[in-house]
Amino acid sequence: MKRDGHTHTEFCPHGKVEDTEQLIQQAIRLGFKEYSITEHAPLPKGIEKFAAGDPEVWKTASMALNDVDNYFKRMNRLRKKYASDIIIHIGFELDYFSEFEGWTRDFLAEYGSQTDDSILSVHFLEGEGGLRGIDYSFEEYKTGVVDYLGSFQKTQKSYYQKVLASLEVDFGPFKPTRLGHISLCQKFERFFEEPTDYSFENTALVHTLLTRIQQEKYSLDLNTAGFYKQGYQQSYPQVWITEKAIELGIPFVYGSDTHSLADVGQGYEKITQYL
Repeated sequence: MKRDGHTHTEFCPHGKVEDTEQLIQQAIRLGFKEYSITEHAPLPKGIEKFAAGDPEVWKTASMALNDVDNYFKRMNRLRKKYASDIIIHIGFELDYFSEFEGWTRDFLAEYGSQTDDSILSVHFLEGEGGLRGIDYSFEEYKTGVVDYLGSFQKTQKSYYQKVLASLEVDFGPFKPTRLGHISLCQKFERFFEEPTDYSFENTALVHTLLTRIQQEKYSLDLNTAGFYKQGYQQSYPQVWITEKAIELGIPFVYGSDTHSLADVGQGYEKITQYL
């Protein structure tokens, strides 16, 4: 079944997302039979005490908490309207913050029963002054995180440790069981002059992560947005991680990571040939 497991909506304050109805109509035209709406969940209350770097990173990171009820109303209406054409799932792309595990658990307890497909991702790492975004811009990532931690490979280690921690934490029965774009730390790798390949230690860490994913029966976002990032130009995750995950029998779900009408279905044919 042709399925897109990772898409965004007009509730997303970054990108240029048209009305979700237009995105659904385009997905139907492209032959998709299943479509998961996974908007960025609101950032935890109190995150501003930890937030550092460019304020625009935080301003545009997610939907507002007071938008959640309207989000569900709008997406459920679309699900009913197009029920004869496409199966629509509704959920979140949820960010993991070790500092806010309690808040996240409470958020899922309140809203999780209204979801039926979600993604768990890491977009922020400890950096200069506090938490910093890792995928907003090369400058923000380099100066705020990589330079602060000491090297690209040390940043890789920090990132995969956090992804592993997100897998291990107990968020209750509504916790997402699919991990989003698990090589996001590589997004700007082509822009760095220092080594950006995986050290032996980090390769072993990725293998540990994949083993735990397999043991916990999680799935992975096979995200094609990376093909269109100038500093990366690969899928998330890249080939060697994908091959190792396939060896372990870990399921993949195609994700366009749609943030505009032009993104719907992006890279689908490429990824089917690639696999």
